[in-house]
Amino acid sequence: MAKAKSSKKTVHSIATLGSHCALQVLKGAKDEGFRTLLVCEKRRLDLYRRFPFIDEMLPVDRFDEVVGDRCRRYLEQANSIIVPHGTLIAQMKSQDIEKIATPIFGNKWILRWEADRNLKEKLMNESGLATPRAVASKDKVDKLCIVKLHGAAGGRGYFLAWNRETFEEGARKLIENKSIVSEDDLYIQEYISGVPVYLQYFYSPISGRLELMGIDRRYESDVDGIGRIPAKQQLGSGVEPSYNVVGNIPLVLRESLLDEVYKMGEKFVQAARKLVPPGMPGPFCLEGVYDREGKFTTFEFSARIVAGTNLYIDGSPYSGLIYDEPMSMGRRIAREVKMAVKTGRLEEVIT
Repeated sequence: MAKAKSSKKTVHSIATLGSHCALQVLKGAKDEGFRTLLVCEKRRLDLYRRFPFIDEMLPVDRFDEVVGDRCRRYLEQANSIIVPHGTLIAQMKSQDIEKIATPIFGNKWILRWEADRNLKEKLMNESGLATPRAVASKDKVDKLCIVKLHGAAGGRGYFLAWNRETFEEGARKLIENKSIVSEDDLYIQEYISGVPVYLQYFYSPISGRLELMGIDRRYESDVDGIGRIPAKQQLGSGVEPSYNVVGNIPLVLRESLLDEVYKMGEKFVQAARKLVPPGMPGPFCLEGVYDREGKFTTFEFSARIVAGTNLYIDGSPYSGLIYDEPMSMGRRIAREVKMAVKTGRLEEVIT
């Protein structure tokens, strides 16, 4: 796939969609001296007007208008690049994202691999990461499994199944509430028990360095809340657990685990470069579980900034080991753009 070409030698503004981690992205861009531009749904304008570091807002009825001529012309006149995040993937199809004419920070082609569970599994396997067993069909469900939707669903619609009957029951509920069209929209994965951990990385093509920027875990409603209810009341409540993410919690790992954390990130960058040129410039996240032996099993990756980085607007314990100044992921993105422009290598960090 050819990289998008641009005659631009500089970037005047950094843009993103008004959701997910827009505040962090635009605050970081402003800290690095860029103008900031928010593509914002009209219903959210009042929220974002509260923040003085947002220089311009482009109101839209729906986020998918970013592929239209009006947004394209506006962003082009502002000499912008777009920083993608989870809302872009959740609300737009891969082929539409790939049609966006405005330069996108990172590799927009790899977002298709994030959204498709089968491609995602292929890239994780190529990276040599330990992954849960994928279950081919509901007839093969013979132990505890987690059933997921494709794309960046934020945990919505996930459910547990341990045989064909429990799978069909969960799928039927999703079809009834129109979360999916058919069972074919679901991906079945062996359930791995342990501590969920989200490893936040940044790979710089300009410096050739992989940076660990932060670590978090998610608070999921209401599967985490159920743990506060005694077992007897749980059994009598009839509550169906949900995995919808409502927030993030900071986490610091045992230092002895960090060497493997860096090695996993480096292997992922190498595999992405091989399978999805130009690879994995910028932020990404490996998402998985640590078991009782300290072994990490990767069940997901996100090929862009993740919402857990919102914890670290002033930097994390890990970014603090690299930078002697506050460094959020949003600011790190803007810093990479600035370095790329200064060295004449902007084409290496955009598609």
